Amino acid sequence: MNLSSLLAARHAAGKPVRVALIGAGKFGSMFLSQVPHTPGLEVPVIVDLDPDRAREACRTVGWDQDLIAATTFTADGARAVTGHIDVVVEATGNPAVGIKHARAAIANGKHLVMVNVEADVLAGPLLAEEARKAGVVYSLAYGDQPALTAEMVDWARATGFHVVAAGKGTKYLPAYHDVTPAGVWGHYGLSANEAQSAGMNPQMFNSFLDGTKSAIEMAAIANATGLDVPSGGLLFPPCGVDDLPHVMRPHARGGVLERSGVVEVVSSLERDGRPVFRDLRWGVYVVLEAPNDYAADCFRQYGLKTDASGRYAAMYKPYHLIGLELNISVLSAALRKEATGQPHGFRGDVVAVAKRGLRAGEMLDGEGGYTVWGKLMPAAASLKAGGLPIGLAHRVKLKHDVAHGAVVRWDDVEVDANNDTVRTRRAMEERFGGGR
Repeated sequence: MNLSSLLAARHAAGKPVRVALIGAGKFGSMFLSQVPHTPGLEVPVIVDLDPDRAREACRTVGWDQDLIAATTFTADGARAVTGHIDVVVEATGNPAVGIKHARAAIANGKHLVMVNVEADVLAGPLLAEEARKAGVVYSLAYGDQPALTAEMVDWARATGFHVVAAGKGTKYLPAYHDVTPAGVWGHYGLSANEAQSAGMNPQMFNSFLDGTKSAIEMAAIANATGLDVPSGGLLFPPCGVDDLPHVMRPHARGGVLERSGVVEVVSSLERDGRPVFRDLRWGVYVVLEAPNDYAADCFRQYGLKTDASGRYAAMYKPYHLIGLELNISVLSAALRKEATGQPHGFRGDVVAVAKRGLRAGEMLDGEGGYTVWGKLMPAAASLKAGGLPIGLAHRVKLKHDVAHGAVVRWDDVEVDANNDTVRTRRAMEERFGGGR
């Protein structure tokens, strides 16, 4: 709770925290909007495939011409990891590119904030270990739900509570797993023309709807906190904030969880499509258990919502502000040398599952596409099954037919074993052994 004072001291000393941003999309733009209002924070380098678009994004979010003129806009990722840069922010969303940028930043002694959760879930435990050995910080991105959830888990444990469940809310129905970009906008209440005029990417938005993004984020939380992953995948139970202590507790105690200590996503829709009362669609939560009768009495005395036993309670944050909150990660890394969440093990994995019957010779189109969605699995189970990570299920050709709803396996696709991303993933699997 002293980041602002630490930054003020750096600013007064004429030693600003200098950040290189890679990827000036929505998340990056939200971060950039806060930069002019944060004395002591500078972004001298912005890397984007389209530097002119990145420059225009800065204008859109309120940068004046002097600030834009003082900034280097480039498509060259190497510019982000050289020179006097304290923190690199990787916000491309491309797992292969993210891994490449992460390793370059670490090799050059730069702290890294990994907005790119896709890259984190594909190889984050290995990258974080490499960063620790190099004496730099590898961090999840505050403002995104994994880091916010990890913070709540840390709070609960640091105050002596057992964490029963943690995760986020989202809009979910079982049928969403098979939705493709062609049909996504109806579920958001938009027409295709409205979405196109707003510059909205149908595949990206579909990854949020079809369950893939939820799976990726829960894997990131599990790997960062040591919480377990449900053996059969996410349940997405309908649940509002008042019912978290009742619903998100083990079966043996009347809830839906197979056991205590897991990640899970709650749906803002009942299974018949009705809205859940006081839903948590935009937020995160942690369910905790009182360690003794005295603590349970305190829950009641201070008005905390509990289950009928009084032993299970929930804390939640109803909203997350994405890139508007990213400064917390940047400043924690630069000023405290602390991560706002980072993977320490390989407990959760996300594998590709067929959205329809797929035929040999077809090309997979990755996260949010027409062919596959991402399912959360325990890492050990994923490795035993040979499941293909969703982060590698893009532009690869099927060798075998895959039935609708079946897991796509490494053996089902043509894989270049010499590809850098594949090699990094295989090294991560070998090093961390499936979460054991």
